[in-house]
Amino acid sequence: MKYTFFITGFPGFLARNLVQQLIDDYQDDIEHFYLLTLPTELATAQDVLNQSAYHPLPKDRFSIISGDIGKANLAIETHINRELQEKVTHVFHLAAIYDLAVSFDIAWNVNVHGTKNVNNWLKTLGSLNRYIYFSTAYVSGTRQGTILETELDMKQTFKNHYEATKYETEVLVETLKETIPTTIIRPGIVKGHSKTGYTEKFDGIYFLLNMFEHMKLMKQIPFISEGNVEANFVPYDYVLKATSYLGLHPVGEGKTYHLTDPTPYTMRQLYQMIAEIYLNVTPNKTISLPLASYPLSLSFIRKWLRTEKEALAYFENNCSYSSAQASRDLANTSIQCPDFKEQLQPMIDFYQKYKDDYQRHVNIT
Repeated sequence: MKYTFFITGFPGFLARNLVQQLIDDYQDDIEHFYLLTLPTELATAQDVLNQSAYHPLPKDRFSIISGDIGKANLAIETHINRELQEKVTHVFHLAAIYDLAVSFDIAWNVNVHGTKNVNNWLKTLGSLNRYIYFSTAYVSGTRQGTILETELDMKQTFKNHYEATKYETEVLVETLKETIPTTIIRPGIVKGHSKTGYTEKFDGIYFLLNMFEHMKLMKQIPFISEGNVEANFVPYDYVLKATSYLGLHPVGEGKTYHLTDPTPYTMRQLYQMIAEIYLNVTPNKTISLPLASYPLSLSFIRKWLRTEKEALAYFENNCSYSSAQASRDLANTSIQCPDFKEQLQPMIDFYQKYKDDYQRHVNIT
């Protein structure tokens, strides 16, 4: 079949790279890309499109659409909406707030209210074959033990507003599976490219590197808590390859996938590996999580360390994400999550090269 893709969240990093992944996988069958962009981001989106090497597709296969998921019908102009309703075959919804420290109002307005609008809008599409929604493995909140891809509402609580609103949003998307062919993607914590280390934002695992950068003169580095919980960091190239396949292949219809590390290291192991490579120091002794968290309660220390306090909660959330369904449905492909240890040196090399690039760092308040 021929594909006409509609992608929210452009020119965001994942949306931009998803475009390239879809071209790599389906270039001969792509009719058109419609890329939803906030009015304030139109110039940036056009620059990205002009500068991107989205070969071999010609530029006339791309349309940047001004819109806003926070508004009815996504604030898309009526005549453009009619065109989309006739042509769009696949919707990839990536637009969201991903910040662990985000306020509730902002997270709810974008993640929940925005996705309600997307859900209502896609019901008007006459040629829709699949809705692919980007969730997160952390809709599990504070649950412990093994988390299955088939589980969602387990009366869990949450560590932050990001998790809570992504959970509420996934509940909304789950209800669509009865009437609309839907695939839900739950990545772990996304990091840079597995081979090049490339990333545009130093968050997630990079908060640890930010901390180590300011500890590099210390001769002794303590562990933070016992840290014997699974560390689930996945490179974006794996996430996008798996999404491209599972989001279009018939096997993915009606399913939810954990795109997580099937053989993860513990946070303690990860902490030690990074400290030994980056600082040439093996951590010893252990400080409790409350003791480690206290300095990050102070704004000036958070800003100095370039680390969000909320990130430390993932050192003690003792759960394991089963990716059995994803592994089974990817078994006949070459798509696999690479061993984290193999990604460490490229990740650290890239960080060291660009650690002083302010634009790559999260704005810590």
